[in-house]
Amino acid sequence: QLQLVESGGGLVQPGGSLRLSCAASGFTLDYYTIGWFRQAPGKEREGVSCISYSDDSTLYADSVKGRFTISRDNAKNTVYLQMNSLKPEDTAVYYCGAERRLQCGTYYYHLGARGALDAWGQGTLVTVSS
Repeated sequence: QLQLVESGGGLVQPGGSLRLSCAASGFTLDYYTIGWFRQAPGKEREGVSCISYSDDSTLYADSVKGRFTISRDNAKNTVYLQMNSLKPEDTAVYYCGAERRLQCGTYYYHLGARGALDAWGQGTLVTVSS
């Protein structure tokens, strides 16, 4: 059974930081590209960041570049999303998703937006508000 579990969400003031974790069970992340997606109330799911299976290359949405950092720890079978300088518009449920042997890119984001990845976590809520 392939499972992903997100954690680390919560309430934070604008300008604050959070670190999200995505832990895998039932498979190892070595050969999977892992992405973070988010969905705000009334809006479609969008890609936030991605780290590729093959070379750990990364991709970020324009809205989070310079503020968010994605990383992988294969020994812990976990992917992280460090979120700094948070803004109210970052408020959303954040999901991690896994796809085997597909590098990050526009097509990966499109698959994620359609919910078509191999595995998904249940989501963790990030609320940025004063």
